[in-house]
Amino acid sequence: MARQLLRAPAVRALLCQVAAFPLTLLAVYLLARAGSQPSYLIAALLQGVFAALLTWRWRLAPWWIAICLLFPLALHGADKLALPPWLFLAVFLFMLVLYWSTFRTQVPYYPSGKTAWRAVAEQLPPGREVKVIDIGSGLGGLVLDLARRPGVQATGIELAPLPWLASWLRARLGNSRARFIRGDYESLDFGAYDAVFAYLSPAAMTALWRKAQHEMRPGSMLMSYEFTVSEASPTVSLTLQDTGRTLYIWHF
Repeated sequence: MARQLLRAPAVRALLCQVAAFPLTLLAVYLLARAGSQPSYLIAALLQGVFAALLTWRWRLAPWWIAICLLFPLALHGADKLALPPWLFLAVFLFMLVLYWSTFRTQVPYYPSGKTAWRAVAEQLPPGREVKVIDIGSGLGGLVLDLARRPGVQATGIELAPLPWLASWLRARLGNSRARFIRGDYESLDFGAYDAVFAYLSPAAMTALWRKAQHEMRPGSMLMSYEFTVSEASPTVSLTLQDTGRTLYIWHF
């Protein structure tokens, strides 16, 4: 469990900030001994630089270097605004229930859009009942759209509480046949579905492909919007004109 937690980039970035703090204190102390009077802004800049260097040394993705550099400066700026403490708590709780385990899964919320929904529906085999699941279903747009189509049993699974609740309420209030599960798609058996749709992130694709290879049955398909895998070329690649993004399809 501890090793899995340490593999999360957000945890590593936090550790870089913690490790940078004594370096910042030392730098401020040396500047003061030299006759300088470093301001809080200078201290925040030093903290960001040290954290960014440690993040780079740990070989995290480039955007984490930028985040670690700017985070102390953002805190300093927020302090200057003198905002009420409850506002920070409210924003934190909202982001927590919206993104939940993004720090572990590295999959933020990505809405796919109606163009992708139509493309997915067109790829489903006609003339028979089809079971489809959207892994990381967000607010449920794709699942609700597919559930309106004849012969499609559409399910979505979402780990973050707020998007799952929103999608569940949309289905109930709209009397939709769509089904929404709150949980981690890694606990699912992909063999129970004719089609699996994913709009995740590059960081999650290798593990997704291994799971699909192990579990998906002959005649089923894996669809990934925008992100492909390096282990296998897709059977079909559809570039959607409205968005310029690609729907990748692997047939098993």
